[in-house]
Amino acid sequence: VWVALDTNTGRQVAIKFFAHRGGLDWALLSREVEKLVFLSADRYVVQLLDVGWNAEPPYYVMEYVEHGSLEDLLRREGRLRVDQAVALFRDVAVGLLHAHGKGVLHCDLKPANVLLDQDSQPRLADFGQSRLSHEQTPALGTLFYMAPEQADPAAIPDVRWDVYALGALFYSMLTGAPPHRSEAAVTEIESATGLDDRLARYRKLIEQSPPAARHRQVPGVDRALAEIIDRCLALNRDQRFANVQAVLDALAARQVRRARRPLVLLGAIGPAAVLLLISLFAWWSFDLMVSEADDSLQEKLEESNSYAAKLVAEKVTNELETRYAAVEEIAASSRFQAILEGALDDPDLAQLRTQFAGLDLPEDEREARRKEFVELPARQALQRRLEDLRSEESETLTGDWFVTDSAGVELARAPADNTIGSDCAWRSWFSGAEEDGVPGWRPKAGEHIAKTQLSSVFLNPTDNRWCVAVSTPILKESEHGANEPAEFLGVIGMTFEVGTLVATDPEGRAMLVDFRDGGKGGLILQHPLFERLIKAHQGKIPDRFLDYRVDVKQLPEDRQERRNYVDPLGVDPEGQDYRNRSLASRAIVGIRTGNTGWVVIVQESYERAIGSTLDNLRRTAWDKGLLAMALIAAISTAVWGFVIRALWTRPT
Repeated sequence: VWVALDTNTGRQVAIKFFAHRGGLDWALLSREVEKLVFLSADRYVVQLLDVGWNAEPPYYVMEYVEHGSLEDLLRREGRLRVDQAVALFRDVAVGLLHAHGKGVLHCDLKPANVLLDQDSQPRLADFGQSRLSHEQTPALGTLFYMAPEQADPAAIPDVRWDVYALGALFYSMLTGAPPHRSEAAVTEIESATGLDDRLARYRKLIEQSPPAARHRQVPGVDRALAEIIDRCLALNRDQRFANVQAVLDALAARQVRRARRPLVLLGAIGPAAVLLLISLFAWWSFDLMVSEADDSLQEKLEESNSYAAKLVAEKVTNELETRYAAVEEIAASSRFQAILEGALDDPDLAQLRTQFAGLDLPEDEREARRKEFVELPARQALQRRLEDLRSEESETLTGDWFVTDSAGVELARAPADNTIGSDCAWRSWFSGAEEDGVPGWRPKAGEHIAKTQLSSVFLNPTDNRWCVAVSTPILKESEHGANEPAEFLGVIGMTFEVGTLVATDPEGRAMLVDFRDGGKGGLILQHPLFERLIKAHQGKIPDRFLDYRVDVKQLPEDRQERRNYVDPLGVDPEGQDYRNRSLASRAIVGIRTGNTGWVVIVQESYERAIGSTLDNLRRTAWDKGLLAMALIAAISTAVWGFVIRALWTRPT
C-alpha cells in the first residue's frame, strides 16, 4: 500500500497494489470491490475511489486514513479508557449497521480492520471476507474475534457473527486483548496440522472456556456495559443480540439510564434530604417543646414546692404559737401561781432546793435527797397540776411539762422522771442563752429568760431525735403596783420532739433546718429519711446523721439553686434516694413578730417528678419517629425500586 497524491483533486490517497498478479485471487478482489461499491458514500467505511484492473500490477485507490488502525492504537496504549472505548464501539456498531442495512456482512471485524481518520473516528476497512446477506458462501474471520460457529468451513454467514466480533472488539479495547486469547491457547491452535484442525481446536477452546470476564474488572465498566459485552460474546448465538441495531439499542438504553441517574439519584436523595430536614426540624421542634414543657413543669413544681414549704412552715408556726400560748396561759394563771408559791414556801422543800442548786452534795446523797424531795406533799401538789395540764392538752399538744424555781431547780415534770430535783440553770430554756451550757454551769444572779422563747435544740438520747423547749418566766405582779418589778418565781415550759412539727407533711418531702446563731447552724432537725432510719436501726437514728448539715450557701434562694438542689443526706449510702438533683423551695418559720431561725425546705426529685416522664416521652417520640422514618424509607425504596425497574429497559 502506497501513499499517493491525486493530481486531479490534490488530496492524499492510498493505493493498494497487487504485485503478485499470478497468484491473485481475482474472485476475492472482485467481491471486495463489489462490497465497497455497495458502501460508497458511507462515512463509516473507508471509501473506494478507483480500480485499475488492467494495470500492471493491478490496484485500487482508497481514501487515505492517516491515523492508522485501532490495532496500532491498542499497541501503543495497551487499552483504552472506558469512555473512549464506548465512543469507538458505538461508531463501529453504527458503521456495521449501515453495512448490514445494505446487505453487507463484514465477517472479519478486528482492530486491524478499523482505521482512524483525521478526527480519530473509526472507519471500517478490508471487506475481503465480507458477504452479502443472501450469500451462502462460508467466510473465515480472525481467530479470537470470530464467533465459534463461524470457524466451520461449511457455516452459512450470519449477522450474529458480526455481533460476536463487535463484542470481541469492545473487549479488546477495554482489556488490551481479545477474549479467550492466551499464550497456551495460541500455541495449541498453531500446533494444528491443517486449517480444519485449527478451526476445530478454536471452536473447542471457545466452547470449553469459561465466559470471558476480565472486562468486569476494568474500573468504570458498569453492569449494563458488562452485560452488553457478555451478550455479544454469548457462546450460543441465539442468546446474542439478534442484530447490531439491538446492540445499539442496549447501548442507547444504558446511556439513557446514565443520563437519568442524576435525576434518579436526585429523586432518591432529594426526598431523603427533605425527610432528614423535616426530621431534624421536627426533632428540634419536639426538643424545644420538651424543653419548654420541662421549664413549665419545673415552674409549676417550684410553685407547688413553695406552697408546700409555706404550708409546712405555717403549720410549724401554728404549733409553736399554740405552745407559746399554752405555757403563757399557765404561767399567768393565779391558780397555778398559788400552787407554786405554796411549794416554794414549804421550808423542807426550800432547804432541799438550796442544796440542789449547788454542787456540794455527793451524787449518792443527792439521789437520796431527791427521793425525799419527790415525796414532799408541797411538791406533789405541783406535780399533780402538771399531770392534769398534760392530760388536758394531750389532744392538741404533745410534749412534757416542767417547772423550775427561780434558781433553776426542776420542781416538777409530767410525766415524772429522774430529772426532778436536778439543776437546770445551765439549760438555754432557763438562762435565755443561745446554747445550753455545760451541766453545773450557772448564769449570773438575776439572769434568766424574760419572755416566752424557743430553746436551743437538744438530743433525746433514746432515739437521737432532736427536741426543743418552749418556756416562759413565771412572774408575780407586785402588790405595790406597776412601779415595782414583778417577782420572778421560776420557769414553766414544755419540751417536745421537733419531728412532730413537720410529721404531718402528707408527701414526706419536708425537712426542718436550724439556722440560728450558735454551734448548731445548718443542723437538720427533721428529715423524711429519719422515719426510715428509726425503723431500720432498732428505733434509733445512727449517730453519723447528727453531723450532716445544710450549708447556708446551699439554701434554695435563686432559680438556679431551687432547680439544682442537692440534699446533704444524699452522700450517705442510706440516703441514695436523695442523691440526685431535686427541685426545692424554702420558707422561714416565724413566731409572732420574730424569726425563729428555723427554715422549712421542701424538695422533690426532678427525675421522679419530671425527668422520667420527659425521658419516656422522648423515648416514645424517638421510637415512633424511627418507625415513621423506617416506614417512609421502606415506601420510598419500594416506589423508587418500581420506578428504576420501569426505567431499566433491558435490551432484547
